[in-house]
Amino acid sequence: MTDTFKKYDVYIYVIIAYLFSVACRYIWVYQFYGYEPFYWNNQLMINTNDGYFFATAVKYLLYGTNTDNQLLQTAIDTYPGTVYSVYYLAKVLPFSLDTIILYMPTFVSSLIVIPIILVMRLYKLTFVGFLSALLASITWSFYNRTMTGYFDTDMYALVFPVFILYLIMKFLKNDSLRTFLIATLLTSIYVVFYPQGYAAITALFIAYILYGLVFLKDKKQFYFSLALMSLALIKIVLLVKIFILLTLYFIVKQKRIQQGKIPLAVAIIALIAFFFAGDGYALILSKINWYTKTGVEGGILHFYDVAQTIREAGKIPFEIFADRISGSILTFIIAIAGYILLIVRKREFLLFLPLVGIGFFAYIGGLRFTVYAIPAMAVGAVYFVYFIMERVTEQTVVKYSLTAVISLLFIYPNVQHIVDYRVPTVFNKEEVKVLDALRKVATPKDYTLAWWDYGYPIWYYSNTNTLIDGGKHHHDNYIISKILTTDSPVLAANLAREAVEKYVQKSLAYTPVANYIFEKDGKALDVANLLDSMSSKSYPLPQKTRDIYLYLPSRMIDIFPTVAVFSNLNLNTGKQDKNHFFYVSRNFRDDGQQIYLGNGISFEKQNATLHFGNEKMGIHDFAVVGYDRQGKLQIQKQRLNFMSNINVIYMKSYGMFLVLDDAMYNSIFIQMFVFENYDKELF
Repeated sequence: MTDTFKKYDVYIYVIIAYLFSVACRYIWVYQFYGYEPFYWNNQLMINTNDGYFFATAVKYLLYGTNTDNQLLQTAIDTYPGTVYSVYYLAKVLPFSLDTIILYMPTFVSSLIVIPIILVMRLYKLTFVGFLSALLASITWSFYNRTMTGYFDTDMYALVFPVFILYLIMKFLKNDSLRTFLIATLLTSIYVVFYPQGYAAITALFIAYILYGLVFLKDKKQFYFSLALMSLALIKIVLLVKIFILLTLYFIVKQKRIQQGKIPLAVAIIALIAFFFAGDGYALILSKINWYTKTGVEGGILHFYDVAQTIREAGKIPFEIFADRISGSILTFIIAIAGYILLIVRKREFLLFLPLVGIGFFAYIGGLRFTVYAIPAMAVGAVYFVYFIMERVTEQTVVKYSLTAVISLLFIYPNVQHIVDYRVPTVFNKEEVKVLDALRKVATPKDYTLAWWDYGYPIWYYSNTNTLIDGGKHHHDNYIISKILTTDSPVLAANLAREAVEKYVQKSLAYTPVANYIFEKDGKALDVANLLDSMSSKSYPLPQKTRDIYLYLPSRMIDIFPTVAVFSNLNLNTGKQDKNHFFYVSRNFRDDGQQIYLGNGISFEKQNATLHFGNEKMGIHDFAVVGYDRQGKLQIQKQRLNFMSNINVIYMKSYGMFLVLDDAMYNSIFIQMFVFENYDKELF
């Protein structure tokens, strides 16, 4: 039995670790099983907005929907691995597209356990690799971005690089160029599934070059490996690249070209080709720049930069940083110590440094990067314990048992995080019903205008187009923000028509239409004057070629202040206008005299006065809004203080108070969504 286990231990460990990872990702499914608001077409919906980008592209290939969407071909061309893999799975498997995109992250991301176990097997530490795989597969950051329902290319982000690192480390052990060839083929395929990974793979390659120049410079196979990886990173058609790699490999296998300085010459030529035909260096620098810049973007006009409103692009506290990489601060510290120990004892682990560096960049660059440090830190944490246990006891059973128990303590907080991490689906059933109803009356050429967070789900469920979305949210954010925050229905309607028709007419795809509206002949127009002109019904509009819809979901209330920031500035000067006041309270308390709204804000009933800490303020309008049993909106309004510019709305059906200034109160979003007040000639 023991001999049989030793013979097949790696397979047993891989199967157990893989099933453990999958099972943990099923916790979310179990928690929301049968919860109707999260179901559509008898299936749980996904929980990431970006997933609908790829899903819509697959839907287009399967059913011919969204035929007028200018951006879908980009999804197919840029992410062919992701799009076509799902397309063929939907063709072959007896499951709906909704089911495939729900569960695909679970089964793909769990493959991470394989290369981690195999890496440690190279050093006869398979059991350490097994425990490390358990930890890495469910660590906060990796789980959050690969959980069931998180249909995104992130499911490939870590699996491929760790497989590639394993093959490189195996090559260093056995000096077999065939092993390195497989690594380069995986590299070529990786960037087809996850093009953002090109920067990470480039960083790994640079680390390999430096490592080789120090430790491998006398090995001819090293120079051929440089040539293979250089060619793998050149951006050419995948099949052509694979043909070139295989051809070079078979040429190299001919003994006569391994003489003299030929290997070095081949490596130099390939590296030069990579330098000129690859853009990994530039991509790395551009990513660093994007995730660290702040404020208003300069240029002919000054638009607010979206990067600083994205949570994953902001600096994170150390505790969160450590938790996302290892599950706890203590485990993180042990992991660092263990990784350093690994480098000292097994220098090949220096090759993990680029991934560790990218992961640690998260401390200043944003939480999404933490995922890259997880494999090395997971291995480091378990290895550190194993190293100590080796010195505590020579009995294998005791040593393995103690290592396992302590490793389970590392794993526990990550499992607890999974249990507590009950993220909702992107939309709920009632929201999708609205989009499904829109699908039945709209045509594929129509546009639905909403904030960029909702762009991709709008594509998927309504088959209409959007002006901004998860990938196109730059200058045109100003247009949507202005439409939603202006108090002029005429301006909102005219700006929407001008933007959509011009965007379609010029086939702008990812190019912002704002540049064509607010600039002329390379010079900025007076934007304020132009918007004043658009506020008139006599403004000359382009010919109508399609219908335009506004999508105003209730969930946008929470981000409305952020939405307003994008148009609350002078495009010509870049100066921010006066900040608006907008406060939402759902956890309020009524003691009969006052309603306490939280954060030091309360409403005194008798005097109709708002308290902001020690400051008192009158209320301009007080409104109670709610639906009766027939679903008809009932509105009660009182004008209490003409001198005040602060208003209070009690949204009875939502159990929510809004405290907001006049600008927010009179905005298109609040008037249309809260009060259902709109110009019937325009909308």
